[in-house]
Amino acid sequence: MTRILTLIAVAGAACTAFAPSALAKLPTPTEAQQAKAAETRARAAWSDKVAAYQLCRAQDKIAAHYLADRKAHGQQAREPVQTAACADPGPFVAPAPAIASTAGAPAAGAVQSPAKAP
Repeated sequence: MTRILTLIAVAGAACTAFAPSALAKLPTPTEAQQAKAAETRARAAWSDKVAAYQLCRAQDKIAAHYLADRKAHGQQAREPVQTAACADPGPFVAPAPAIASTAGAPAAGAVQSPAKAP
């Protein structure tokens, strides 16, 4: 029993000793990393739209088959409730990259002093 308590105490001390290094602040991402992250988010959103479109098409197909089957067997079937048409998201289009700021150019609202003529 004391051996287990000793191991727990040692493990707790080790976690306490190394915890500050785990909480270190990460460096800010570069513009390339930010652009890559934006593209990844856009691709994930597009993928979700494609999945919703495929689900919509599958549901429409199943509903049409169900109605046709009911009518073929002479059973009554209520007409389905009209819903919005399935929207095809189209092919993936990557977001336009952000315009890089020019470090050497003055700000748009900055006033430059006129140069003296010799």
